[in-house]
Amino acid sequence: MSFDINTAKGVFNSVEAAIEATHKAQIEFYANSTKGSREAILTAIRGAVLTHAEDFAKMVLEETNLGRVEDKIAKHQLTALKTPGTEVLETKIWSGDHGISIEERAPYGVIGAVTPVTNPTETLVNNAISMLASGNAVVFNVHPSAKVVSAVMIDLLNKTIIEAGGPENLVTMVKEPTLETLGEIAKSPLVNMLVGTGGPGLVKAILQSGKKGIGAGAGNPPVLVDATANLDLAAAGVYAGAAFDNNLLCIGEKEVFVEDAVADEFIAKLSELGAYVLSKDEAEKLTDQILTMEEVNGAKPCCAQEIARVWHPVKQFVGQDAGDILKSIGVESDTRLAVMDVDNQHPLVHVEQMMPVLPIVRCKDINEAIERAVAAERGNKHSACIYSGNIENVTQFGRRINTTIFAHNGPTLSGVGYNAEGTSTFTIAGPTGEGITNALSYTRARRFAIAQGGLRIV
Repeated sequence: MSFDINTAKGVFNSVEAAIEATHKAQIEFYANSTKGSREAILTAIRGAVLTHAEDFAKMVLEETNLGRVEDKIAKHQLTALKTPGTEVLETKIWSGDHGISIEERAPYGVIGAVTPVTNPTETLVNNAISMLASGNAVVFNVHPSAKVVSAVMIDLLNKTIIEAGGPENLVTMVKEPTLETLGEIAKSPLVNMLVGTGGPGLVKAILQSGKKGIGAGAGNPPVLVDATANLDLAAAGVYAGAAFDNNLLCIGEKEVFVEDAVADEFIAKLSELGAYVLSKDEAEKLTDQILTMEEVNGAKPCCAQEIARVWHPVKQFVGQDAGDILKSIGVESDTRLAVMDVDNQHPLVHVEQMMPVLPIVRCKDINEAIERAVAAERGNKHSACIYSGNIENVTQFGRRINTTIFAHNGPTLSGVGYNAEGTSTFTIAGPTGEGITNALSYTRARRFAIAQGGLRIV
């Protein structure tokens, strides 16, 4: 795809120019569009993203150096195909002897949105579809490490929207995004809502802005494998989930708690699938390589537990292939996932590592496994999964963990419709409670009441 950022549609040098253009576009869009015309625009966007899914996957990897091309293609396809549109915007009607009341969903107007480096263009597309479906427009402050590929996507979306009959600049971004430009967006009186996909610091900033905010925080999703689990199914699901895009997704499996009675067999089945099982010495060496206590060299974790506060993933290993990570300790392997048998106090258990290195903790029984999994999830209320043939264990864990996404007998990715039923999102808003966001999340309720049955009183 040929591209010149200086002539890209929807990409502005200043925050003020971007917001003013977006504000103007939103007024025109909402005044002149219908659900039908908006849906036509969304259909065109879906088609354009599907056409260029491989191109964007390659560009994201080239710019960010994170993840795997084949999985990024799948993520772009997922967001294009399974992000809901206008169909979720239901109108409620009450009628009776005293009149009629109609409650519709109205847009907020201009939304300021922040996207992560882990899913930059996928989140951008997901947010754009949901926000435009409900009549909003959006100005993005994208992650600086993915600003070029994000600009390419913004340009494509604008051209697609215009060709489908919509106004230009419904989707915009700042050419050089920084914390300062984010602050300008948050303070602008023309921006009515803020949406952020990232860590706890971002969520806190959004909630302190004084505006309606939706925050999607980080997670540390645990997996529980009990003694009744189908171990072939469990191993296949854990391998697929933790290896997907090198475990960059906040929804991805980050640690496993397995009942001791089946632990050896479970680990053996992971090995049969191609996982590299580290020896005790190798695990110690790798831990020293991929975790650090220096914030300068590490990606700061989002955790409350003391054990995790002092440890940070080493940035150079985040999102890298498992084989390349293993080379750092002299191990040659073409595996997609490395696993290590560790105790519950191991720092990898409590740190969102975002790399295909999976700690496995043995537990004496289901109760210990649940307690440890709940502690490791750290109250993020993000995602978790369980492999079990005992519905009582599933119910008990589901109630205790109380996460936005809870998967049974499948990867946590199934919670956003990947190889499963249901809709998709890349903004999982646990901290602010919206959960699996869609077009409805970006609307406010507006009621029209016709009193006295609509009759004129003489």
